Amino acid sequence: METPDADLVKMVLGGKNDAFAILITRHKRLIYNVIYNMINDREEINDIAQEVFIKIYRSLDKYNPEYKFSTWSVKIATNYCLDILRKKKVDQISIDEVIGVSGNIGTPEEDYLKKEKRERINYELSKLPDKYRIPLILFHKNGFSYEEISQVLNEPMSIIKNRLYRARLMLRKALSSERKEGIL
Repeated sequence: METPDADLVKMVLGGKNDAFAILITRHKRLIYNVIYNMINDREEINDIAQEVFIKIYRSLDKYNPEYKFSTWSVKIATNYCLDILRKKKVDQISIDEVIGVSGNIGTPEEDYLKKEKRERINYELSKLPDKYRIPLILFHKNGFSYEEISQVLNEPMSIIKNRLYRARLMLRKALSSERKEGIL
């Protein structure tokens, strides 16, 4: 049986650093996905992930076992990425699922059109304010529930639902106006 995350945290705080390696192994993929979806720069992912893991380690004494460790660690990763984005003013995010672009195998022409559509979505998404863009990423790319997003962003669930709704409307409007202009 797998040791619960909360017990691993207690072990790390008790001086058993091997337990931290288990925590990182368990949640590394999720953290990397969050970082990639927010920063979208493959060259920086490893460096940022290392910083996030250090921040997680240094904050373990603040972890509340009432919450899932994954949600808590994603909150740290999200906040760190937001700090980086504010400093860099880089807003390129991939979110294929918002309008249902799938990964089906098709002709080269279909693949090109899908790639173009994804790039268009990324561009329009990058123009959204963080308060709308981040919940979309967490929900559509990382599969977080409304409750988990609420915990990560430290906002009431009603605000999260409202921001997701508005973000989808803004994204649809931007994409549909481009269709009318013949861009898509």
